[in-house]
Amino acid sequence: MFFLIKAQLPSTNPFMNTYKQIQAEILAASNILITAHKSADGDSVGASLGLLHFIEKLGKKAIICHPDKAPDFLDFLELSAITTMDQEPEKVTAAFQEADLIFCLDYNATDRVGKGMQPLLESATCTKIMIDHHLDPQDFATLTLSDTSASSTAELIVELIEQSGNSILLDEEIGTPLYLGILTDTGSFRFNSVKPRTHEVLAKLLAAGVKHHLIHELLNDTNTASRLRLQGFAMSQKMEILAENGVAIISLTKEELEKYQYQKGDTDSLANLALSIKGMKAAMVFSERDGIIKISFRSKGKENPVNGLAAAHFDGGGHANASGGMSALTMPETLSKITRLVPEYFPAH
Repeated sequence: MFFLIKAQLPSTNPFMNTYKQIQAEILAASNILITAHKSADGDSVGASLGLLHFIEKLGKKAIICHPDKAPDFLDFLELSAITTMDQEPEKVTAAFQEADLIFCLDYNATDRVGKGMQPLLESATCTKIMIDHHLDPQDFATLTLSDTSASSTAELIVELIEQSGNSILLDEEIGTPLYLGILTDTGSFRFNSVKPRTHEVLAKLLAAGVKHHLIHELLNDTNTASRLRLQGFAMSQKMEILAENGVAIISLTKEELEKYQYQKGDTDSLANLALSIKGMKAAMVFSERDGIIKISFRSKGKENPVNGLAAAHFDGGGHANASGGMSALTMPETLSKITRLVPEYFPAH
């Protein structure tokens, strides 16, 4: 499904298409700020860096401000270009105050940028452009480009470059983070969000000079011994299978994460690993971090969505088959809660 919400912009020509409108706003702005959601991932980082380099090739300058640091497995990207609220709050605050154009990438509601950045975003009176692919976009931006059929926000940035008439600018510098964004948000192209158009976009990135084999190597061949030991412990000791419901549940306490020298991103693959077990409809990972239980939900097929479960019971949401949430309860209380809910959302065979 495609959502396109247009608003009257000061520089909008009513005959321009949406992509041309976005280009016009870039060219008219003096202080451009690129933002993305809390708990950075490959798509939010890749889309941000790809858009940054595109803006620079249009002859303008921009700054990227994210709520928090990207996970270590993305270190091969130019992460030094990203300023984070948790590390440099004064610089981020100044960027919001000075901005005359703010891009809101890969999120559909203001609370997705975290408690530190949310008031800065909501109080900013400048033009805001949302580019996103999640369901039910909140109406907070001046211009919203929301395509829920797109595989990723990174794919939409490629569309922006093409449809605004700037295909000639697409090169390896722009394309590398965008390829990474599509790669990670599609589970290496395995999710049903991948459409024929996704592969057409990928082909254009390869034609522009993107070295896809190196991206795969840099992304996947970066395991640490402690990460693999943590994953082995989680799969062998902390995974519960609710066979009748087709659900796998993994829980990791703060003490267990610390025992294996947890680093951000170390648990990211656990849900997909559990979901790969034959007969599983869904997999859930509960990890105790930052004083709360953070939850990753994954599932297979249109008949097994997890975003409703995440939104209704765990203050979360996301894609139908890939969502996140949180719980302020203790780990035992949280696991008791999900055990009660599983039969409702995933009835026994």
